[in-house]
Amino acid sequence: MFLKLAHTNMEMYKYSQSLTLEVYKITKELPESEKFNLISQLRRAALSVHLNLAEGSSRKSELEKKRYYEIARGSVVEIDAALDIIVGLEFARKERLSNHGEFIVTTFRLLSGLIDKKE
Repeated sequence: MFLKLAHTNMEMYKYSQSLTLEVYKITKELPESEKFNLISQLRRAALSVHLNLAEGSSRKSELEKKRYYEIARGSVVEIDAALDIIVGLEFARKERLSNHGEFIVTTFRLLSGLIDKKE
């Protein structure tokens, strides 16, 4: 926010931020009884994507960068799995989450590109 480092201009960074904001929006709609379960887990996973991308981008070693990106990608998978549970519990319909699905797929694809990128 204040540092204006190169990663803030990355397309991936913008997608991860949007994904995080979308996850926070959907968790506001979940029942209060899920405050310490789905809500907490989803928010931590979303923040993990965004923060690991930022931290990984600051690393000099390509191996270290990729490790942070792998952690971020794992958190994207975690978000996807949690949304599947939300639909299964009928807290939301799959159609309601389609925007989230687009962010998940794009974020996963972009992170995979960063991980698979040749040095």
